[in-house]
Amino acid sequence: MWTPSTERRQNSNLQRFIHCVAARLDLHFADYAALHRWSVEDSPAFWFELAHFTDVKADWAAAAVLEDGARMPGARWFPGAQLNFAENLLHFRDDHPALVFHNERGLRRTLSYRQLTAEVGRVAAGLRAAGVVPEDRVAGFMPNMPETIIAMLATTSIGAIWSACSPDFGIAGVLDRFGQIAPKVIVTADGYFYGGKTLDSLTPIAGVLAQLPSVSTVIVVPYIDAAPNLEHLSANATRQVRLWSRCGTPAAKPVFTRLPFDHPLFVMYSSGTTGKPKCIVHGAGGTLLQHLKEHHLHVDLRRTDRLFFFTTCGWMMWNWLVSGLAVGATLVLYDGSPFHPDEGVLWRMAEAEHISIFGTSPKYLSALEKSGYQPRERVQLPALRTVLSTGSPLVPEQFDFVYRDIKNDLQLSSISGGTDIISSFCIANPLGPVYHGELQCAGLGMDVDVVDESGRSLPAGEKGELVCRRSFPSMPIGFWGDADGARYRKAYFERFTGIWHHGDYAMRTAHGGFMILGRSDAVLNPGGIRIGTAEIYRQVETLPEVLESLCIGQAWQSDVRVVLFVRLREGITLDDALQKRIRDTIRANTTPRHVPARIVAVPEIPRTISGKIVELAVRNIVHGLPVTNTDALANPAALDYFRDRPELRS
Repeated sequence: MWTPSTERRQNSNLQRFIHCVAARLDLHFADYAALHRWSVEDSPAFWFELAHFTDVKADWAAAAVLEDGARMPGARWFPGAQLNFAENLLHFRDDHPALVFHNERGLRRTLSYRQLTAEVGRVAAGLRAAGVVPEDRVAGFMPNMPETIIAMLATTSIGAIWSACSPDFGIAGVLDRFGQIAPKVIVTADGYFYGGKTLDSLTPIAGVLAQLPSVSTVIVVPYIDAAPNLEHLSANATRQVRLWSRCGTPAAKPVFTRLPFDHPLFVMYSSGTTGKPKCIVHGAGGTLLQHLKEHHLHVDLRRTDRLFFFTTCGWMMWNWLVSGLAVGATLVLYDGSPFHPDEGVLWRMAEAEHISIFGTSPKYLSALEKSGYQPRERVQLPALRTVLSTGSPLVPEQFDFVYRDIKNDLQLSSISGGTDIISSFCIANPLGPVYHGELQCAGLGMDVDVVDESGRSLPAGEKGELVCRRSFPSMPIGFWGDADGARYRKAYFERFTGIWHHGDYAMRTAHGGFMILGRSDAVLNPGGIRIGTAEIYRQVETLPEVLESLCIGQAWQSDVRVVLFVRLREGITLDDALQKRIRDTIRANTTPRHVPARIVAVPEIPRTISGKIVELAVRNIVHGLPVTNTDALANPAALDYFRDRPELRS
């Protein structure tokens, strides 16, 4: 669908890296496949060369790059090195714009790298004054705004651990997360704006604080009110509550504490729809190297770029976005609904800010297409050269929409990884073409494979489990509270010994790329045939009557039958004719096994707060099983539409 020009390939960061490796190691690569093969077969050399190429600021010890490399888990990367994550993100301290912030009410703010560094120094001094030391936890209950980034960088400059929840989590959802890690400080805005509404954050955070005795300091960012009322946060006489502007002193300069490579940096959370979320601990060095690799080599990010990703602060793509500061690029932040006041809000921003790399999700692209909005007809996007998409599989028809209705000369990169690795297994290749419906390549240094039930590699075109066969630096350093590592090993290494099992159902392609077909635990199994749910979604959602869909396998008569739930466009009825069209579309483009035995209309599809549909929760509801953690859902009441459906009793 697209091929990079000769000029674009030759001027890419990846091509410069190849030249650098050739000059330093006398290694020459005929193509990306050869480079990737070297990067996994001699991964210590690759990661060392990457650190050199990206000018990582660290104290490098005269020690091996990789210790116990054959152990998975258990390998240690750069065991003698010491660094600071925030120091590497604030490599530049000039007047170049670092952050451009927009919200749905039309507010625009900017901070230069010089201003950002000064604010980090000020807030870090305030955190130190509050008693924060390395390995203390600082938690954010924040919108996607500059203060969130400043708080994270201030926290990590000390060597403390940053963790965040999106402010649309309820009290129980926040406690399920922050309650496990016992933060010393919480940073919260007084509220946020979404979909034309003004929403309060102080009342829910007061409810959280009532059950979180570890918090000794609360820092409040005025956002919806210049002078927020803080009285109900001050019930505890030993707890300090202060406004953002009074945290630290303006003259304080940043001090960066260098700590071991695997020093804990972030605590991230699994979705938690089937129980309390896992608290996934990521290390500073591994996160930094992975993000530098992906930004420099795969996304081809430059200092002159403007990088945008639509994300909340609780999704790993926020952490990924913020690491773009290490390249010196300008980050564009947006807080609010991507459809308020209308469908064009993000695209007018992209035009005005000259965004060159635009990050989004399949859910957004699908909703944009269904709305009838065509960015190509409404805005001018000469700077835009890359669209990134992640969060769920990007179906081939969405590739068509991007190239037809957004821009025909850009790199559309569907990328896939997750919170578990705070990065990607499959990602963009600036040297290669984009094929219809495919993720371009496995990331450098990532020994990605697709295997059968016995762990044997599968050839291109055969579906199986996505795995990674060798250690990589951004593997979690563990789960919080999992002292013996048992939960960590069970999560990723129980299925295949010594191999990372990611839980995606996938397929290699003939072009060296990948297709992600859904989550393994949501795979349908009618008649013993494994079917990825994404294979069905891509067909159903081509129909203009269907806005979105969700598919499960229902246990039925000693087998499994496919049940499809659809949310229809307003005014459309799921009559016999539409059911026939849906079935005929699926049958014509897949196999008879994919055709649902039952099709049921629902007014709403339940999703996590980060926007992912929750097939397992719906499957539990249909089978009369409990859903133990509805606080992880953006719309938990939607589960009631799936309960005791008469259509599923026969």
